[in-house]
Amino acid sequence: MSFRPLARIGIAQTATLLIAGCSLMPTYERPPAPVAPQWPGTAATADNASAAAELAWQDFFTDATLRELIDTALRNNRDQRIALLRVEQARAQLGIRRADLFPTLAATATGSRTPSSSGGINSSYAAGLTVTAYELDFFGRVASLKEQALAQYLATTEASQTAQISLIATVAQSWLNLLADEELLAASHQTLATRQDSLKLVSLRLQYGASSELDQNLAESLLQGARVTLAQQTQKRALDENALVLLLGQALPEAARQRLQARPVDTQQAPSQPAALPGGLTQLQFAELPAGLPSDLLTRRPDIRQAEQLLIASNANIGAARAAFFPRIALTAGAGSASSELAGLFKNGSWGFTLAPSLVLPIFDAGRNQANLDAAKAGRDIAVAQYEQAIQSAFREVADALAGRDTLASQLQASQAQLQAEAGRARLTQLRYDNGAASQLESLDAQRSLFAAQQALVQTRLAYLQNQIALYKTLGGGVVARPSAQSAQ
Repeated sequence: MSFRPLARIGIAQTATLLIAGCSLMPTYERPPAPVAPQWPGTAATADNASAAAELAWQDFFTDATLRELIDTALRNNRDQRIALLRVEQARAQLGIRRADLFPTLAATATGSRTPSSSGGINSSYAAGLTVTAYELDFFGRVASLKEQALAQYLATTEASQTAQISLIATVAQSWLNLLADEELLAASHQTLATRQDSLKLVSLRLQYGASSELDQNLAESLLQGARVTLAQQTQKRALDENALVLLLGQALPEAARQRLQARPVDTQQAPSQPAALPGGLTQLQFAELPAGLPSDLLTRRPDIRQAEQLLIASNANIGAARAAFFPRIALTAGAGSASSELAGLFKNGSWGFTLAPSLVLPIFDAGRNQANLDAAKAGRDIAVAQYEQAIQSAFREVADALAGRDTLASQLQASQAQLQAEAGRARLTQLRYDNGAASQLESLDAQRSLFAAQQALVQTRLAYLQNQIALYKTLGGGVVARPSAQSAQ
């Protein structure tokens, strides 16, 4: 006596499952991170892992001119604009896939008048609402495609954030290159002026027999070498400015141009005083960044999150490929009125409805569905490998930046000490030369070493600051902005 109620309950549950549909999509599991739990050579722990990704870029880049340049690039850079438009495109594609889950209801009206064999006119009119080929998603094919589109949209969003991080870092590094170019140009102008004076002095001494042609040739060679260096630095400065203008999407702001104007070279300045640009690299300071743990990159690097969303999309594609093996049920229905006279189209008795379900069950397709499933599984394996590769690449980038942070700081201190030593040597050699205790060769060699030390210090300071920017970028910094900047964007 209890069999029938239980049978009815079972039938009702089965019908409910069929109506609700099922999913053949594999359960997603995040692959383990194929990297070490700690950074090499560091003692970073979770205690100091309040990350750079949570630090607004306006708080990391404290220089007002640099912040203006970054804000200008975020508003005008075409690559950034394309990345944001691709997000809009992916959102629209997601809307299309979501719409497939629901029936499309359309209002239709048709009419025809054809001659009959008796010489009269046959008329036919119909109007109503129709649902055409709505797929009943019993096996989750449409839902899997919707999940794939959702993951693709999220991946595109992460890609736009990656583009923003890269743009911010590239603008900052390009600005540093320009500041370094100005300092090197100032040093080159000063060295050129010094070597011109040296050549004049050697030529004068040669006239009175106090110097040789060898000394004059050496002074001339050093002078022409300084001119070559100045021409190279001038070209590099022009190229670096062009690169920054392209990133900004417009000409350099006036504040940046004023900042880049080097002071006039003082030809009477002692050679022991290195050329420096007020407001240049020496005044730039960035916020300190804790490294955190490698596992933090999984949630803070948008490129890793992008790779994971692509993995989720490939996982959903397997569900759609599996559902292709099962019957596809579509429903076409309509309700409305039909009449042989237009005036009687909506009269009583002219109303009716049609219901035309269809079922398609694949029997033989020459292995097409199986090939699609195999391709989907291979795509998932590729996405797993790309996800792991993204993690390993991110791990290396951070490890390289951390390795450079300490070593470049030591190099900067050594370069500063070397410049001071070369400046002292040049000063003492010049005094000895003026009093006849040193040769012209010693004096020119001291000037050449001083110029090389000036260039090395600028390049080392540039590498040190650029490494800090690279560390901020590789830790996922650059996505967060202050509310005022976000509203401006």
